[in-house]
Amino acid sequence: MPADPPHRAGKPQRSTTSQPPSGSGTSPIEVRRSARRRRTVSAYREGDRTVVLIPARMSEAEEQRWVTVMLDKLAAQENKRVLGDTELGERAQRLSEQYFDGRARPASVRWVTNQNTRWGSCTPAEGSIRLSHRLQGMPDYVVDYVLCHELAHLLVPGHGPRFWRLLEAYPRTERARGYLEGVAAADRLPPAPGPQDE
Repeated sequence: MPADPPHRAGKPQRSTTSQPPSGSGTSPIEVRRSARRRRTVSAYREGDRTVVLIPARMSEAEEQRWVTVMLDKLAAQENKRVLGDTELGERAQRLSEQYFDGRARPASVRWVTNQNTRWGSCTPAEGSIRLSHRLQGMPDYVVDYVLCHELAHLLVPGHGPRFWRLLEAYPRTERARGYLEGVAAADRLPPAPGPQDE
């Protein structure tokens, strides 16, 4: 179904502009409310800003939730270029330096196609990290979270309190976990493990 045009003569719209969520590195956001729009939400880039189109009846909380969802969708669409294994390894090294003082040193980092119920895995004894190909095309911060999760396993093998304290160094952990939980729910997969699971 084609998206509604952002402007229609004679149809009242309320527009608000806000800054993106902190740390997102995204341009300003303009939310346009339309009385004509009943259920659909859409978003697109317009110059240096992101425009999110929502129904006029939505609450402020629903607006904030949908803005986050649509920013993630746009980021995923724009992140279609797939990193090769070499680039993935370089990215893991940068994340280790940034969040773990370089202490997590994987021997290998690669994409695999045989992980359909988990996002990543790590074999600490070998220093190997494998990421599911299903992460390809997801927002950068989600891939970075999974890399950080597996890097943390090189330092702490289990999912105990020490592991989760270590992973707190990555500032977008909760947002990335929420994104993956949403994808898992849509695919009816088990959710990613969290601190409450211990």
